[in-house]
Amino acid sequence: MSQQTHPAGARSSATGTNSGWVEGGVVFAGVLLVCNGVLAILQGIAAIATDDVYDAVGSYVYRISLTGWGWIHLILGVFALLAGAGVLRGAAWARYVGILLAALSLVFQFLFLPYAPVWSVIMIAIDVFVIWALASYHSSRSSHAT
Repeated sequence: MSQQTHPAGARSSATGTNSGWVEGGVVFAGVLLVCNGVLAILQGIAAIATDDVYDAVGSYVYRISLTGWGWIHLILGVFALLAGAGVLRGAAWARYVGILLAALSLVFQFLFLPYAPVWSVIMIAIDVFVIWALASYHSSRSSHAT
């Protein structure tokens, strides 16, 4: 009788543990969080520095100035960058913070749709993937309780 062994973290998803897709997805989600953070920082700086980058929107339900949106994106970007670095280092807290920040980013990008529609839709799709990848991951420490 042969016994099949799996490398740490590459276990079967049928048992509720990680598959290869989830393992790679977490690393990719960490990289995306870092990139998302950097891009949000740049998006925030562009909105703060001048209001010429984004078109003015007439009457919009969520009345926040472009400078206000800039600060929101800048602050969220800094935290996403830090959480992404934590995910890449394997910190458990970073996965939870990453899920929270990706969810906030998703909501803020939805609210920012009138200013940059194509970019916002792309960022929403990235945020959905980040949330899935970080939520699907099961730490090897918690699944091997002794």
